[in-house]
Amino acid sequence: MSGDTTGYTPLHDPEKDALGYVVSLSAALDRAREVLAEKATANIHDHDDMIRAAVGLEMRLRQLVAALDEEAGR
Repeated sequence: MSGDTTGYTPLHDPEKDALGYVVSLSAALDRAREVLAEKATANIHDHDDMIRAAVGLEMRLRQLVAALDEEAGR
């Protein structure tokens, strides 16, 4: 992998991708379970499937962490 980051766009940019609202912990857990079940069937040999799985899981993980933080008062 090259050190050249020209054209690099991070998966998450906190300044642009901040959650507008935080769902309840129960809803976040339900959504996390749904995306886990959905992405479990992704073809590990298909680059596009892996990208979609990674992005979907990352989004739900961020929602889940935000819901946990909200519940803990952080």
